[in-house]
Amino acid sequence: MPENVPPRVPVSAGDVARLAPATGSRIAVVGAAGGIGSALVDALTAAECEVVALDLPASLAGWQPPAGVLSIPVDATDEASVSAAFARAAECDRPLDGFVCLAGFTAPRMSLAQMDPATFAEVLDGNLTSTYLTVRAALPQLRGDGAAVVLMSSGLGQKPAPGYGPYAAAKAGVLALTRLLAAECAPAIRVNAVAPGAVDTAFLRGGTGRSQRESGFNLDAHVATIPLGRMAVPQDVVGPILFLLGPASAYMTGQILHINGGLLMP
Repeated sequence: MPENVPPRVPVSAGDVARLAPATGSRIAVVGAAGGIGSALVDALTAAECEVVALDLPASLAGWQPPAGVLSIPVDATDEASVSAAFARAAECDRPLDGFVCLAGFTAPRMSLAQMDPATFAEVLDGNLTSTYLTVRAALPQLRGDGAAVVLMSSGLGQKPAPGYGPYAAAKAGVLALTRLLAAECAPAIRVNAVAPGAVDTAFLRGGTGRSQRESGFNLDAHVATIPLGRMAVPQDVVGPILFLLGPASAYMTGQILHINGGLLMP
């Protein structure tokens, strides 16, 4: 980086809210109480959208959402829990204009040779099965004339790193699921994904809900590899999600937005 040029300060939640869907849009967010999720909920409510926030009971218990947000507990890996949560969301007589799935977590970093099958399956369920179950439940509630779905993948889904086997495999599955759903739901519903690199939230320590385990992530070493010279913060991901939910992306479906400061340039 040239001397005396500090890293650019990320935009505020108020700034990214200008990208949001139309005032009054009804948006459901799974994983709403996490670092990115809570920032997204703040931006959507600032844009006067109606938000349905879904997350694990323990995550919702430690979160204070903005006024007017409907909070619904859900275990996104459990079919019965997902069905019950979306049945409650459907009690409102208005369809959803958008759906965002941010559910997911990682396990402590280790090689596949060291990892036990139960941990592999747990991470796969927490990232891929949870996405499938929740988007399947959301689709019937989405209006069929231009609603938008945004799924959460990761740069590791395209370029896996040693030690993140089940997470990389699950997020690669989300990329495939995005493209499949985009084809199956067109032209009524658009389906896109974001694929961030590491974001400076509690997720880097293993998660904020189901998992509280140390992930072994080295922030300082990671920043040294990023061309833009800083860690991502939640607002860096919120802006692209709002764009994919809103009218400015009306001719986009089946696309993946990589958000990583230049670390991965596919």
